[in-house]
Order: sequence, then structure tokens, then C-alpha cells
Amino acid sequence: MRKKIALQWLQITAGLLVFSFGVHLTIYANIGLAPWDCLGMGVAKHTPLNYGLSMTLIAVAVLIADLILKERIGFGTVIDALLTGNFVQMFNDLNPLPENGSLWLGIVIMAVGFVFMALGMWIYMRAGQGCGPRDSLLVGLGKRLRRVPIGVVEILLWAAVLLAGWLLGGPVGVGTLISTFGAGAVMQLVYHLVRFEPRDVRHRDILEVIRELTAEK
Repeated sequence: MRKKIALQWLQITAGLLVFSFGVHLTIYANIGLAPWDCLGMGVAKHTPLNYGLSMTLIAVAVLIADLILKERIGFGTVIDALLTGNFVQMFNDLNPLPENGSLWLGIVIMAVGFVFMALGMWIYMRAGQGCGPRDSLLVGLGKRLRRVPIGVVEILLWAAVLLAGWLLGGPVGVGTLISTFGAGAVMQLVYHLVRFEPRDVRHRDILEVIRELTAEK
């Protein structure tokens, strides 16, 4: 069991690496960012932190909010919070290509980024050790706003995040609109092709995994 769980942690890390490359592509597209990335860039503009550390700080803050909302937190949730932003920063730093200045090329690059993001999520979610902090926050808010459709809750959450990012000077453009509506559509298509249904995955929280580890002693 310990070996299986260790392999799942490697699987989560590999999935987040693929996901982060997708996020990097949406940034490199240079046509506007998704709300959370816009917020990360905005925070980076007003602090000594780079984008990666800013996103890590935001993820940890969201993780604390998840705990306050009493959502199930898995090792995957924590690994996501600590690694994803830094992985994206790594790809941003390693990219040798000049800044993109074409709108149409940017749209293509962003669409490819969505594919990598969906594949990365598919890889790490199959480990069944928790969703990312932002997904958990959405679920937690949705539980407390039961009369409001979850899609509306998501739009309200993204709008609040986007407003904060914009006020902090984060990049907003046509890519922001494409991200809001296009990322989910591409994710659904990829999941259909790989025959994956995220709602069928049973996620274990940290305590459950620890019990699995200690049960072998």
C-alpha cells in the first residue's frame, strides 16, 4: 500500500507538471489571462514575489479557506497548492521563444494550453487524493449557496477573482473571455476522448491516506 500511495504522489506531481505547462502556454499566448492567473500576475506586480510564488501564496490562502469551509483536503490538494504555481514559473523562465504578438496565433496557443491542462487534471485526479484548492473552494461555496446553481456560483467566484486581478493590474483581454468559456469545453472534449468521468473518482482525504499508511505497521 505504501508503494501504491508513493506512486500516486508521483502521478499527482506528473499531472501537475503537465497541467502547469498548459497554464504556461495560456500565459505565453499573451492575449489575456484566466481569472486566477490574472490575480497571480496582479499580486506579483505589487510584491517582491514572482508569478509562481504569488500563485503559491494565493493557493495556500484558498487552502485555508477550504479548511474553514470544512472541505475534504487530500494530499493532492496540498501538493497542488505548493507546486503548481512554481511549475508554471519554471516553464515561464525556461521558455526561449520571443513574446507572442499575434492574436490568432495566441488563440491557437491558448487552445493547446487548454488541452494540456485537461490532460494534467486527468492524470492527477485519477490518483483519488483530492481536488485542487480552487475546486474545493467552489464546492464549499456551492454547498452554502444551495439555492444558487453551481454554474452561477462559479461565475460569481471567477468574477470576484478577475476584478481583484484587474484592479491589481493583471492582464485582461480576449484570452480572458476565451478562458472563461473555452477551457471547460476543451476539458469536456478531452475527458470524452480518454473516457474519464471526474465525478466517478472517490477522493480520500489526508487522514484516510495516513490510516492506509499506518495500517501496514
